[in-house]
Amino acid sequence: MYYLYILKCADKTLYTGITTDLKRRIFEHNNTKLGSKYTSSRRPVKIVYFRKYKNRSLASIDEARIKKLTRKEKTKLINKKL
Repeated sequence: MYYLYILKCADKTLYTGITTDLKRRIFEHNNTKLGSKYTSSRRPVKIVYFRKYKNRSLASIDEARIKKLTRKEKTKLINKKL
């Protein structure tokens, strides 16, 4: 099982990624060097969206699609899910 997720950083920017363990990955983004370079200087981060996928391929395809969206489009996606 893979998860696609969107984080809201302390500076209000959005970060999109995929993982197999959502709890671990959020912990890494907030507390360790294993988080992304982008989020390490924008802590704390908060999860605002996630979706489950059967495999990495499907998650990666959707991750690429979401990364191309504008902030306004990402915000609509986040609000629609909640």
